[in-house]
Amino acid sequence: MSTKDFIEKDFYKVLGVPKDATEAEIKKAYRKLAREYHPDANKGNVKAEERFKEISEANDVLGDPKKRKEYDDARALFGNGGFRPGPGAGGGSFNFDLGDLFGGGAPGGGASGGFGGGIGDVFGGLFNRGGAGTGTRAQPRRGQDIESEVTLSFTEAIEGATVPLRMSSQAPCKACSGTGDKNGTPRVCPTCVGTGQVARGSGGGFSLTDPCPDCKGRGLIAENPCEVCAGSGRAKSSRTMQVRIPAGVSDGQRIRLRGKGTPGERGGPAGDLYVVVHVGDHPVFGRKGDNLTLTVPVTFDEAALGGEVRVPTLGGPPVTLKLPPGTPNGRTMRARGKGAVRKDGTRGDLLVTVEVSVPKGVAGKARDALEAYREATAGEDPRAELFEAAKGA
Repeated sequence: MSTKDFIEKDFYKVLGVPKDATEAEIKKAYRKLAREYHPDANKGNVKAEERFKEISEANDVLGDPKKRKEYDDARALFGNGGFRPGPGAGGGSFNFDLGDLFGGGAPGGGASGGFGGGIGDVFGGLFNRGGAGTGTRAQPRRGQDIESEVTLSFTEAIEGATVPLRMSSQAPCKACSGTGDKNGTPRVCPTCVGTGQVARGSGGGFSLTDPCPDCKGRGLIAENPCEVCAGSGRAKSSRTMQVRIPAGVSDGQRIRLRGKGTPGERGGPAGDLYVVVHVGDHPVFGRKGDNLTLTVPVTFDEAALGGEVRVPTLGGPPVTLKLPPGTPNGRTMRARGKGAVRKDGTRGDLLVTVEVSVPKGVAGKARDALEAYREATAGEDPRAELFEAAKGA
């Protein structure tokens, strides 16, 4: 993404959120649009693929507080791509390269490739930068960031897992070794003299740089365009990689894998891979942060008289919990160290909630015993306090 694009693109409009949107609102809007336009859900739809790239580009800037501030500051300073001198700037002419706004960042790099020193560096080198025809050296291009999704079972999310991911992205064309020329001998673009950029006047005595229209920002022109990549030097590449998902991930978590995105150009670093994790449910266990949850049924006599109950753990041997006499329905007990793995390698706890089991039918000695219990406790009314409280309210 060029600095001109960075200034002129309305990322808020791309995601459909207001400029004062919270981080949570931005994340929610992005995830909704990403699911709708993801290439896996729109196979062969070029427009959907381009829309997905725009959405990812916008989220990469607005989803990062630092980049979002730089973007907002730059938009406020330059408006729709034009510099607005502040009070007292005078009528003198001056020249600058809009690339200086971000410390000479690589042209056309990935959307998340960083923006140098930020808006505060503008005034350190904005003025007296030479004539409008001055070019900047071609910089290495950082590869684009890419995003994928993976679905894990409940147990895999708790314990961690290595999963295969098949990725499709742009990479240097193998047929021409990334040169764009089928003979491997492209020539330097005469328009930009190999810089990949050209200056354009914007009035007021200063100039902006744009990607060269003749070489499309590459700095090279193929005399004999490669038939595979049509002279672009880039071609679609598919690869399968084994990705390690760390233990303890939660549903919806976004994992960043540095350098696993699209390869860079001219020696530039590769972009990053972002993996959004989806976690399935478990028939027995639930989760609350780093703790696992479990509801265990107990009999009436166990709850009333106390006792020991064995409960399962996730992937480990059962544990025995001691019920104190008079344990009420809904009480939660804790089995320490039997929960999810934390970032520091320790584990959370297993929270066991007691549920008193009531039999559907009672007969024989069991019924006689309950009848005797009813007679023995006939004078006790567990609802007496309830009515007293209702009267006093």
